[in-house]
Amino acid sequence: MAPLQLISRASLDEYEPELLTYRRYLHTHPELSFQEFKTSQYIVDKMSQLEHAEILRPVGTSVLVKFVTGKPGPKIGLRADIDALAITEKHDNISFKSKNEGVMHACGHDGHTAILMAACCYFDEHFADLTGEVWAIFQHGEEVYPGGAKQLVDTGLFNELDFIYGQHIWASLPLGTIDIKEGFASSYSDNYTIKIQGRGGNASEPELTIDPLMIGAFIVAKLQAVVARQKSPLEAGVISNTVFQAGDTFSINMIPEDCLLAGTMRTTTDEMRTQFKKALEKIARGTCEEFGATCEIEFESGYDMIENHPETTGFIRAIANEMEETRVIKQKCMLSGEDFSAFSHIAPSTFVFIGATNPELGMDYPHHHPKFWIDERVLLYGLQLAVNAVLQYPLYFKDSH
Repeated sequence: MAPLQLISRASLDEYEPELLTYRRYLHTHPELSFQEFKTSQYIVDKMSQLEHAEILRPVGTSVLVKFVTGKPGPKIGLRADIDALAITEKHDNISFKSKNEGVMHACGHDGHTAILMAACCYFDEHFADLTGEVWAIFQHGEEVYPGGAKQLVDTGLFNELDFIYGQHIWASLPLGTIDIKEGFASSYSDNYTIKIQGRGGNASEPELTIDPLMIGAFIVAKLQAVVARQKSPLEAGVISNTVFQAGDTFSINMIPEDCLLAGTMRTTTDEMRTQFKKALEKIARGTCEEFGATCEIEFESGYDMIENHPETTGFIRAIANEMEETRVIKQKCMLSGEDFSAFSHIAPSTFVFIGATNPELGMDYPHHHPKFWIDERVLLYGLQLAVNAVLQYPLYFKDSH
């Protein structure tokens, strides 16, 4: 494999104004999954100004920007997700706070999109240096099942790609740290809801009721025993009950009729995925039956695990190892869900995590937090990785393609 001829981060400094402009506009105007109408139009408007870009709208609110050179070479896809979350932002000291009430870019997707837009600017200005085709995939609906990636993959359009690269700004890693791992990079992510039907009544006469709130509390506690005592401690998995709804503040003296539990299961093997589902159903039905209640259980299958291809991931690691001021690590499979997994099933793919936290500046809140924030210097790291993934691929794999 040929030695790399890396594009330095310093040579990309001229794109920093675009990176900041794009990211800050997107952060100010976030849109929910499958509703990214203005976001996608913003991408189209900006990318339409590029001389060599071909713009398509493959499905939903996704945007595909293609650079077709007409020269022999690989077809490489770069993917960024464009949707935001139903979270109210709690930053009062920034000029580009979200203007859409109750909606916030609290996961870094604004940064992902800005990086890919700036990469398109680079490819347009250095079009003569490209070979094959570059596909910039601005994907809708990553945060909500079934995910925009599956919708795109189902078109069959992306089956012809030789390599698909994705990256995620990561709040739990320091700036300059890049987590790259072969094999599985994310977990299965499935959701559940449990509707408990009891019998309400006066709080002073609990013996005449079937208290769904108490039953719900037992179920939540018992679910943690599945993780602690039915799963090997050497395997990663978690059940997080994130919704517990019962009662009314206007009727504090009443035991409610029903209770709703909901949450997510994150697993890293097919066996564990089946085991958690069966255990949850057994616990919920058994606990309800014990106290005379009934329940309805619904499961929603989420995303599969991302599977990083060993050769392309080794290639991205080689790039990261030569980047300035970086520390390359290999953590275990994360327990977050990511619909990039759909792309990883159709072509050799690599998905990496780029550190963006800076505690000294108060940028250390986790993803999906109302005060989530990033050190914007991470954008240049992401741009350097994306640009080099395209330019170095034909050189690195010259003998094998």
